[in-house]
Amino acid sequence: MRSAADLPTDDRTTKARIRDAAIECFAAEGIAATSIRAIAASAGVSAGLVMHHFGSKDELRVACDEYVAAFIRETKTSAMSMGAGIDPLAALRSALGGPPLLRYLARTLVDGSPHVAELVDEFVDDAVGYMEVGVETGLIQPSEMPRQRAALLTIWSLGGIVLYEHMERLLGVDITSDFSQDPQTAATYVAAALDVFGGLFTDTTKELWGQAFADSNEETKETE
Repeated sequence: MRSAADLPTDDRTTKARIRDAAIECFAAEGIAATSIRAIAASAGVSAGLVMHHFGSKDELRVACDEYVAAFIRETKTSAMSMGAGIDPLAALRSALGGPPLLRYLARTLVDGSPHVAELVDEFVDDAVGYMEVGVETGLIQPSEMPRQRAALLTIWSLGGIVLYEHMERLLGVDITSDFSQDPQTAATYVAAALDVFGGLFTDTTKELWGQAFADSNEETKETE
């Protein structure tokens, strides 16, 4: 797959508009149920122009996968590079921005396409890289099994995305939406995640994040 350098996140060319429209359509209706005509209508172009740029719906779907993988890689690497002092709410907002990427993933991961294995492999490779950055900056603990850890965390994370409706039902958090705008909901989600994955993060990270959410909740109460 292409690198993030080939996939600028602020690209507003016709091809990028078609790709973003496809992500939104696939996220809403599923890949099999979405037609080229529907994507073209959403992008405000002709079906012929979609085919001109991508050749087929399958190739368009691959382009969407590449874009999503690049977006996640860039945002995760950026977050890890900030170290233990990272603002967790800002990191959540950054990760959840743009088109409905996580809901797109929830659809694409269960459609049985051979592209899914390639996409998951890329997520794992990327996780190894950005988690190494996190170790270097003191955000997360080092591991004697970095690839295995990255693979397991990736699979767990993707499973949560696929089951996002049940996560919302059980925890009150829709991880495919920008729940970072609600500090109390975000704090509940992060606190539960830290309870499970606490051994992943350094003590400094946990202390700073706890204080950040406490301050955020105080600010919310003062404005009510």
